[in-house]
Amino acid sequence: MKQLSPAAPRALLHTRRVECTGWEREDGLFDVEGRLSDVREFDQDGSRGNAPRKAGDPVHLMSLRITLDDRFTIVAAEACSHQVPYADCGGINDAYKQLVGLQIKGGFTKAVKERFSGEQGCTHLTELLGPMATTAFQAINPALERRRVRRGEPIDDPKSADRLLGSCHGLRRGGEPAIIRWGQRGA
Repeated sequence: MKQLSPAAPRALLHTRRVECTGWEREDGLFDVEGRLSDVREFDQDGSRGNAPRKAGDPVHLMSLRITLDDRFTIVAAEACSHQVPYADCGGINDAYKQLVGLQIKGGFTKAVKERFSGEQGCTHLTELLGPMATTAFQAINPALERRRVRRGEPIDDPKSADRLLGSCHGLRRGGEPAIIRWGQRGA
């Protein structure tokens, strides 16, 4: 496996962890859960209006769950701020119910930024939605393929080439995966 080159001597200051998981529910819907934590390697005394924290304790620890249908439309959303730097931070959680009705597709990021920019949202919860959207595609598309196989239908839905072809270097027109999957040989 390839590795980054060796780093210069250094001291750890901050670790951000983002974990996203995709779930298929028994009722046919899908849940995507995201969790973000920020941990600093130094004490914070609380002198700037923030809660005091010891080194290694999370400054931010927050979760977000979105429930989607098979068209990637959000049908439910819930945010939870478990640990935050300021007492008022958790007051924005209910605003993320405004995600209901949005569809994860082109323009999703713009729609999220319009709803949750500045004081209308939490920077950290809003940032979490990007990797959650990617997780939705990674989890739901294969689940939908398996459903089609169980019904005896073709694995790819008719729009999969339109949605995926050219979406990244690996799925570029003329690339081996595009040729194998869709017979695409060029632009």
